[in-house]
Amino acid sequence: MDKTLLVQPNPADPRLTRRVMGIDHTGAPVDSSVTVERPLTLYLNGQEIVTMMTILDRPEELALGYLLNQGMLRATDTVTGVEYDEDLGVVVVRTPERTDFEQKLRKKTLTSGCAQGTAFGDVMEGFESANLPRTSLRTSWLYRLLNRINTLPTLYLEAGAIHGCALCQEDQPLV
Repeated sequence: MDKTLLVQPNPADPRLTRRVMGIDHTGAPVDSSVTVERPLTLYLNGQEIVTMMTILDRPEELALGYLLNQGMLRATDTVTGVEYDEDLGVVVVRTPERTDFEQKLRKKTLTSGCAQGTAFGDVMEGFESANLPRTSLRTSWLYRLLNRINTLPTLYLEAGAIHGCALCQEDQPLV
């Protein structure tokens, strides 16, 4: 079985974690690895969209995915450039068409949980009318997926706490 996924952080990348000393639940000292997040500011054609916290392993893909998710880009739009400047913590996405999302940026929906997220404009309105295709889900698929994911060398296993997701078909991760 393959021990990597198509898209995953490299757990050996020293930029993604750092060692810290702490104290466990018994009071004993522990040396632990923790995930390091840094701010990344996203621009679309020169307009600042959002600053987000990220591990910065794939800032260009994160920027494009975020803009698609927020409806600021469509799958049919042409992207002429995606530029990441590590020193400035900035990624700029460029399209040939002028974009102006001032109205969309005025309306924000903040989410909470273990972290806070931001959704812009009318992205929330589409959820109520969303129609998902009928599908099957088997417990055996979930067990095999969990086993596969939990035995891969991942940043989650290295640092013990990081959000992640996988696109799967039956019991096989696709991405």
